[in-house]
Amino acid sequence: MAGVFGLRGELKIAPSRIGEDALAAGMTVRATLRDGSVRALRIRTLRMQKARPLAAFEGIDDATAAAALVGATLAIDRAEVVLHDDEYLDDDLVGCTLVDAAGTPLGAVVAVEHYPAQDVLLVGQRRAMVPLVGAFIKAVDVRAKRITVALPPGLLDDSQAEIDA
Repeated sequence: MAGVFGLRGELKIAPSRIGEDALAAGMTVRATLRDGSVRALRIRTLRMQKARPLAAFEGIDDATAAAALVGATLAIDRAEVVLHDDEYLDDDLVGCTLVDAAGTPLGAVVAVEHYPAQDVLLVGQRRAMVPLVGAFIKAVDVRAKRITVALPPGLLDDSQAEIDA
């Protein structure tokens, strides 16, 4: 949580990559405090203020009580995360095998990085970067742990790179 807002115990929330709409009034979240302790908090109210979510929690009724939560990280149960078409959690993509149109394995996703322009899959031991964009990613099947791609030569293997003479 990014800071206290006002005198009634509201807290500024820094939204995660799953978005500001992941939280809702009535939801219980896990707060990991700066000291490492974990506390369950129930969201009493949630509203937007200057494009930032503000949350009030049950039992947190003033700025002093809210200040103890500043710096905490909030987590929700995976079952409560609502994903839209073509949205995935990092954990869903890690371990997927990239394959070309013929089904030939090209490497496994070892991590997902998030950059301002787009998200990037890190593939194989070299951690080759594959932008998570429609030009390269043709299909994602998280159940089969398979991502079908159309990649330019050399993106995963330097020996396949086209060299201009």
